[in-house]
Amino acid sequence: MKTLKDVISLKFKTSESEGVIFHGEGQQGDYITLELKKAKLVLNLNLGSNQLGSIYGHTSVMTGSLLDDHHWHAIIIERHGRNINLTLDRHMQHFRTNGEFDYLDLDYEITFGGMPFSGKPSSNSRKNFKGCMESINYNGNNITDLAKRKKLEPSNVGNLSFSCVEPHTVPVFFNATSYLEVPGRPSQDLFSVSFLFRTWNPNGLLVFSNFADDLGNVEIDINEGKVGVHINVTQVKKNRIDISS
Repeated sequence: MKTLKDVISLKFKTSESEGVIFHGEGQQGDYITLELKKAKLVLNLNLGSNQLGSIYGHTSVMTGSLLDDHHWHAIIIERHGRNINLTLDRHMQHFRTNGEFDYLDLDYEITFGGMPFSGKPSSNSRKNFKGCMESINYNGNNITDLAKRKKLEPSNVGNLSFSCVEPHTVPVFFNATSYLEVPGRPSQDLFSVSFLFRTWNPNGLLVFSNFADDLGNVEIDINEGKVGVHINVTQVKKNRIDISS
């Protein structure tokens, strides 16, 4: 496939921060990869380089953040030669690729949801996408519909289900005055707590608990964007432990 123009669009939602959304490459060194990295969207594109290094075609563009929120996000990639429009949720970014070539020359298949193991170091360090996609359209072809009707040739459709499984977690939203109080466990030597959180605020109290019998307390907070754990023990000389991360 040697193309001067490309239009690729899809919607996705995921709770994972890493994963390859689609990938294609060719024997001439051309490639296109769209992936999530640290919950941001990264497009890597190369329309051609040469071995002398005088033409270096690799281009990488990053957009968005917190895309692992399990909400639908829409992507449109429009390419005409070296001119690219990358649109994420109606926010468009325009850029030009490096190098001197206009055609994307892909000899092999395009893969959605991951990339095949090629033996290259880049292929085994990347995670496959885990989540839901819909409305995948590649240069006028409705990939989602073709995959469902098994009209893609050649194709390797492994472990796909044509439904979107919702996560079992139930999120809780706190405003500045709300809190959740749960009963403690008396006569337990172990205190254990785990949770996921997301906030724009640099400061706030996450967890607080008094120990029984006036033995002290534990506090987990955010202070200037850092998480701190503070353990106060009343019956020992070194009675306060502070851990920051």
